Amino acid sequence: MATDLSAVAKSEGIKYFLVSFVDLFGVLRAKLVPARAIGDMQQEGAGFAGFAAWLDMTPADSDMFAIPDPDSLIQLPWKPEVGWLAADLWMDGKEVEGSPRIMLKRQIERADARGHRMKSGVECEYFLIDESGTNIADPRDIQEKPCYDQSALMRRYDVISEICDAMIGLGWGPYQNDHEDANGQFEMNWDYDDCLVTADRHSFFKYMVKSIAEKHGLRATFMPKPFSHLTGNGCHAHVSVWDSTGTENLFHSDSDEMGLSPLAYQYLGGIVHNAEALCSFFNPTVNSYKRINAPPTTSGASWAPNAVTYGGNNRTHMIRIPDKGRFELRLMDGAANPHLLQAGVLAAGLDGVENGRDPGKRLDINMYTEGHRARGAKKLPLNLLDAIRTTEKSRVLRDAMGADVVASYCKLRRDEWQRYSSAITQWERDHTLDC
Repeated sequence: MATDLSAVAKSEGIKYFLVSFVDLFGVLRAKLVPARAIGDMQQEGAGFAGFAAWLDMTPADSDMFAIPDPDSLIQLPWKPEVGWLAADLWMDGKEVEGSPRIMLKRQIERADARGHRMKSGVECEYFLIDESGTNIADPRDIQEKPCYDQSALMRRYDVISEICDAMIGLGWGPYQNDHEDANGQFEMNWDYDDCLVTADRHSFFKYMVKSIAEKHGLRATFMPKPFSHLTGNGCHAHVSVWDSTGTENLFHSDSDEMGLSPLAYQYLGGIVHNAEALCSFFNPTVNSYKRINAPPTTSGASWAPNAVTYGGNNRTHMIRIPDKGRFELRLMDGAANPHLLQAGVLAAGLDGVENGRDPGKRLDINMYTEGHRARGAKKLPLNLLDAIRTTEKSRVLRDAMGADVVASYCKLRRDEWQRYSSAITQWERDHTLDC
C-alpha cells in the first residue's frame, strides 16, 4: 500500500508539497501544491506543459502529469512545512520515455532482470561565489594549493555545517566535508545507496546547497569550469553492483589483484567502450569541455581526465579503482543530470555484460605527464558538438534508451550548441577586431 501523503502531511506538519521533476537539461521543475490537494495529486499528478521545460515537446502536445513518488519525500530542512517529492512524468496515460527519471528506471528494470542492483555514491563539488558570480565569496581564500585548507573551510563553517546537519537529519549518512582543490571550492560526501535513491538525493542536494547558500548571502555553483585558472567542479561516481537482495556485492573478489570480479570487469569494459558516447550525458554543457582536457591549474593539476583509461588507485585516469568491489568514474562534472548520470553508467555496464566487453589492461602511469605512452587509448571529445555527434551514432545508447529519446536529447543539446556558436564573445573581439 503506497504511503498516504495526505496523512503524512497531517502527522508531519507539512503545509505544501513541491511536486518536482528533472528535465533533460537537469533543471528542477515543480509546482507548489497545498497539503489539502496532495491526495488528488498523488493519484492524478500535477499538470505541466512539456514544451515549457527542456523536453522535446511542442505547445500542441497533451498535458503532462507529474505523479509524485511518496518514497522520495524530503521535508525541506530549512523550511520543514514544505515537502519535496520526486515525480515521474505521464502523458496520455503512458510514462514519458524521455523523462530522465523514467530513463533511469528503464535501466534499473534491465538490471533487475539479470538479478543486478546497482548501488552508487556521488562526490558533488561546488563553489561558493559572490552574488554577481564573478569571484569566489572568500577573498582570503588565496592559497596556491588550497585543498583541505582548514582555515578556509572553517570560515564557511556556518554554511557547510547547516548543509551537513540537514543531511544527518534526513538520514543520508554524511561522513565528511572538505575544502577542495580550487579556491572557494567544497565537496560533501554522504553514504551510497541504490542508484535511484542516489539520483533523487543528488537532485535535491544541488537545490539544497544553493538554497542554504542564498540564506547566508552567498551563491553556490556546480558549473563545470567557472574560473579558467582553477580546478573545475567534478561529480565523481562510485559504482558497485549487488544481488537482487542488496546483500552481496557482485563486484567483489578476493582472488583478483584489484579486488574486482569478472562481472565488474565486464561493467568496466562497457563503460570504456561507451565513454565517448556518454560524454554528452556526463559533460552536458559547452563549459564542460573546459574542464576535461584542461591544462594544469594554479594548484598544479586539473584532476580531470584526458583519455579513456583506467588504473588502480590513480587519480589521473578516467576510471580509478580505489578499493575492492567498486570503481570510481571521474569523467562526470557538476552539470551532469543526476538521473542521466546513473542511467548512462547502468546502460553502459549492462552493454558490457551482454557483449562480454573487455576493458583491456589497466595502466599504471601518470596520464598527465605520460599520456603519450597510453598507445591506443581513445581521446575524449574536445567540445560539446563532437560529444553530441558521438552520442547520436551510438547504437548501444539508442537500443538501451530508445532511438527517439536519444534523438530528442541530442536535438536539444545541438540547439544549445547553435545558440552558443552564434554568440559573439569578448575573446573574439579582443583577437579579431583588427585582423
